[in-house]
Amino acid sequence: MSEDLHFLTIAEAARRIAARELSPVALTEAMLARIAAVDDVLHGYITVTGTAALSAARIAEAEIAAGRPRGPLHGIPYALKDNYDTAGIRTTASSRLMLDNVPTRDATLHARLQAAGAILLGKLSTWEYGTGLGERQNDLPFPEPRNPWATEHFAGGSSTGAGVAVAAGLTMAALGSDTGGSVRLPAAACGTVGLKPTYGLLSVAGILPNTYSLDYPGPLTWTVPDSALILQAIAGHDPRDPTTVDRPVADFSAGLGRGVKGLRLGVIRRFHEKDIKAAPEVVDAFEAALTVWRQLGAELVECDLPYAVQDYRLCVRLIGQPESLSIHEADLRERHAEMGKALREKLMGSLAVRASDYIRATRWRREIAAASDRVIAGCDAVICAATMLPTPRYDDEAATIEYMSASATSVFNVTGHPALTQCMGFDASGLPLSLQVAGRYFDEPTVLRVAAAYEAATPWRQHRPTVRAKEAALT
Repeated sequence: MSEDLHFLTIAEAARRIAARELSPVALTEAMLARIAAVDDVLHGYITVTGTAALSAARIAEAEIAAGRPRGPLHGIPYALKDNYDTAGIRTTASSRLMLDNVPTRDATLHARLQAAGAILLGKLSTWEYGTGLGERQNDLPFPEPRNPWATEHFAGGSSTGAGVAVAAGLTMAALGSDTGGSVRLPAAACGTVGLKPTYGLLSVAGILPNTYSLDYPGPLTWTVPDSALILQAIAGHDPRDPTTVDRPVADFSAGLGRGVKGLRLGVIRRFHEKDIKAAPEVVDAFEAALTVWRQLGAELVECDLPYAVQDYRLCVRLIGQPESLSIHEADLRERHAEMGKALREKLMGSLAVRASDYIRATRWRREIAAASDRVIAGCDAVICAATMLPTPRYDDEAATIEYMSASATSVFNVTGHPALTQCMGFDASGLPLSLQVAGRYFDEPTVLRVAAAYEAATPWRQHRPTVRAKEAALT
């Protein structure tokens, strides 16, 4: 039985737990057994909290048996990118500078999952400080994660362990962070669902910052309904984070079964046709996905944004690099020798961005966001490419940098709109291909509804990677 449990969806596991058909302890044991069996190949985890997880699972089981269920996440295992504070549990951000860092307080989103009765399995690998351009980060204290679909291939970044762990059945959900695509790009490379919500919907309190104004937390899950369940538990205003918006939290699952008939979906082609020429198999999969939505009854309309994808990426760089430097300048000055090459060179390069460039970029961002919103607001949701290229080998640094830069994820970090990455099929090598669904500000319910309709009409969620415990891994 445990051989099957690690690939359950959250929704199915929650149903079985509520019906007393599945024990939270048995589920947690199955997940820990899966981690023990294959994570020495995949390297998704930095820290596994097995003893604490089993203890929490026993408490959850007792509470449910006593008629005190907390909701659909009660007894559900999850994991965190290792830049989330966890009281009493080491938080390293994959850096030598933080190997002895043990927070005394939980990140808000972690605390909310704990309050919902979810079970923490551990902390997941990340690029150092959650930052990078796709360079190899093989000089860090922890091994590089591997793509579970093919271990010689790239797994995206910077929430790399999160993408790997969800796809491989090492956790049912993970929380990551996204500055230019760091939730959605690992989701794309590993074939999971990655959601970057509207700026201000989720708290960043207790998450090691990469930037001040471009960081977004977000969940990675196997299915869209699972993403809605996680989002429901963690969304909302947080007094610890002044960027969060004090507004009622929507019901993110309510519309998932309503389909898309009558919805107006904008199609943005310029990113993969004009700005960055996408690989033919990406284009073919994208067109096939559009056909699915048409057949489901959506009205597809051609849209165009007034800026190229390169403009959005430049805006992220001109704002993000100075903000990163301002956060981590003391570490750069005092402990730069302990940093990995990618982080050190990024922060050194940030010294070249002038204050006037940063100020102009913040003004430019407002112009870009307003112009983009005028297009997006005219549709119920928009569809565009996520990544333009097939997933490369992990040890081909030029190719991994190109994979990261040849993407359209940074668009929605600049604008603040919600955006979700989901699998749209597989390339000739069996590696996932991806698209994005984005929507109006704080309209995550429609984004999830559109993505759920496509997911339910396609067979992609029926395919899981096969990882063998003794599979040979490149070094």
